[in-house]
Amino acid sequence: MTTLLHSARRIDARGVLEDAWVLLDGDAIAATGTGSGPDAVPRPEADELVDARDRILVPGFIDLHGHGGGGARYDAGGEELERALAAHRRHGTTRQVVSLVANPLPALHDSLAGIAALAARDPLVLGAHLEGPYLSPGKPGAHEPAFLRRPSGAEIDELLDAAQGTLRQITIAPELPGGLDAIAQLAAAGVAVAIGHTDADADMTRTAFDAGATLLTHAFNAMNGIHHRAPGPVAAAIADERVTIELILDGQHVHPDVARIVLDAAPGRVALVTDAMAAAGAEDGDYTLGSLHVTVREGLALLSGTTTIAGSTLTQDAALRLAVGRLRLDPVDAVAALTAVPAAALGLGDRLGLIEEGYAADAVLLDADWRVEASWGAGARLV
Repeated sequence: MTTLLHSARRIDARGVLEDAWVLLDGDAIAATGTGSGPDAVPRPEADELVDARDRILVPGFIDLHGHGGGGARYDAGGEELERALAAHRRHGTTRQVVSLVANPLPALHDSLAGIAALAARDPLVLGAHLEGPYLSPGKPGAHEPAFLRRPSGAEIDELLDAAQGTLRQITIAPELPGGLDAIAQLAAAGVAVAIGHTDADADMTRTAFDAGATLLTHAFNAMNGIHHRAPGPVAAAIADERVTIELILDGQHVHPDVARIVLDAAPGRVALVTDAMAAAGAEDGDYTLGSLHVTVREGLALLSGTTTIAGSTLTQDAALRLAVGRLRLDPVDAVAALTAVPAAALGLGDRLGLIEEGYAADAVLLDADWRVEASWGAGARLV
């Protein structure tokens, strides 16, 4: 089955191309071109033609960090996990990393094995992200403090075995005893290690990056902020060209003005993530995140009875609209933060995140207001 999308305004990390066409052949992009101008190339034949005139065509969104959506939780596994993933696919997210909150080790082993089985049959599932259990007791966020642990080499080997090669990312507080050794061990195993839920200062954060960490989990949240005499993890991440910075751009986790400062200070290194919980794409109400109760009112998720933010109700298309609207970010940079930047953070920049021949057939068609009209993942129509 081949699909030709034509007459679109194509935007990806490499720029903007008008009157563009893209040929999807199976799970890959077979050819690209433009129908006008000095570089015009005749459009090829295809089984299906999609007229994208007056529409914006971008690569499929990649979410490095999410916990649920559509009223369903990722950590529930089975049909509920698939229902949650489907909710985000309706909003343009074509590739997802499944994030898990802190739980007892046997439960994490079971969850990792389930995600590995799902990834084996669904190419849009990139693998798992362990946001716990190796987090600071002083910065637990929406993680059950009783489930937090100090890392050990033997435990990490067991987690890697349970994931069967599909552990993509893990968040660690580097100041924990054994934290730096754990970072080196996981990085050597090909896992993208993120610093987060941490009491680390800038010096410890820099040491963690030197040990192999390459990500910062949801910047500013569950970590020390930027103080003029204590710059903290965010400033350390901005200064290090090796590091990708996760940002939850929902207007609640980080003020839009501060978000714009980070985007300007670390161009090409900010990945927009959802950190979404079950209420994303669903109604306000009472939910659970792991073992904790969450109350959602007017789209804001809080641990019940507290003022602690417990994930978000964000979808990636909404983050894109905030980026190009309120933040007035260049559309090329905004699209890159949802596509090429997260792909590179996972070491997948050679096959995901761009609309180029040989890349995965992941694409999103947006209207003039940046709302999803259609999408394809691995060549299959999702919306």
